[in-house]
Amino acid sequence: MAEVIETVGVVGAGAWGTALATVASRAGRRAIVWARETEVAASINENHENTLFLPGIRLAPEISATNDYANLADADALLLVCPAQATRVVASALAPHVEAGTPVVICAKGIEQQSGALLSDVLSEALPQAQVSILSGPSFAADVAHGLPTAVTLASASMDAARQLADALAIPSFRPYLSDDIVGAQVGGALKNVLAIACGIVEGKGFGASARAALTARAFAELQRFGVAQGAKLETLGGLSGLGDLILTCNSAQSRNMSLGLALGQGRTMEEVLAERNSVSEGVHTSSVVVEMAQKLGIDLPISTAVHNIVSGAAGVDDTIENLLTRPIRTET
Repeated sequence: MAEVIETVGVVGAGAWGTALATVASRAGRRAIVWARETEVAASINENHENTLFLPGIRLAPEISATNDYANLADADALLLVCPAQATRVVASALAPHVEAGTPVVICAKGIEQQSGALLSDVLSEALPQAQVSILSGPSFAADVAHGLPTAVTLASASMDAARQLADALAIPSFRPYLSDDIVGAQVGGALKNVLAIACGIVEGKGFGASARAALTARAFAELQRFGVAQGAKLETLGGLSGLGDLILTCNSAQSRNMSLGLALGQGRTMEEVLAERNSVSEGVHTSSVVVEMAQKLGIDLPISTAVHNIVSGAAGVDDTIENLLTRPIRTET
């Protein structure tokens, strides 16, 4: 690890990656963004704007973009902002260009569908020389890019590493709070994507604010049960990367997952909604692996299971809602 983080590589040029590049630049760091699409890199370099994924946000001239992983080799820290299901492939491609001890911060939210592994474990396998950290919390890309106040969790097994990363990225409008709970920081961000789809369905069906509040509370209970079973700390799950992120994504159609559920609740099909999007709704992929893991652990996750049944096509929205509302009465805790 470099004594001082001066150059930050951002691996992924979607809306969130671009927003984090603006944070690094505002914090006085040189930011270089790896983009999969040649047209995105060209747009950032020539027009200082990511017109495909974050239009309308003027980027500092100091932010550059590349399509070549090799150009990230001199970065003092890397922010891994590719979709969760692409983490293994991207990390493997990065491996020849990353020195031992380089901080690599996972900024995606999900669980690998194929293996059921947390992204930190995926990174340890595909990029074993990296020093792994997690950045997660209630943060819409547009809010961050516009410089609106945002607070996130920055988790690492090394608090010294977490503090150095926080010092490199912190600005008055972007406040990282430190944690050593890598598992908790990931579980909250992954599961809230699934649960936000459910809240979107409630909104799309027009069930009202009371129903959405009740669902959010029961969703948080699921998040806690699942997280504790994975070894997460309750205080992390009740913090920014858990409850904070859940509240945000369950209450705003800016959330890709909530807006997906909203469309499903209004009667649209998965195929129709996904065909219109150039971004990933991680909750769709995460729902299947969460349900499978819960079954192995003997954990009851009725909301997550309902979402999985709907997005997989195993059950319709109305039948699934009826099944949830007619479950046997039980104690709350």
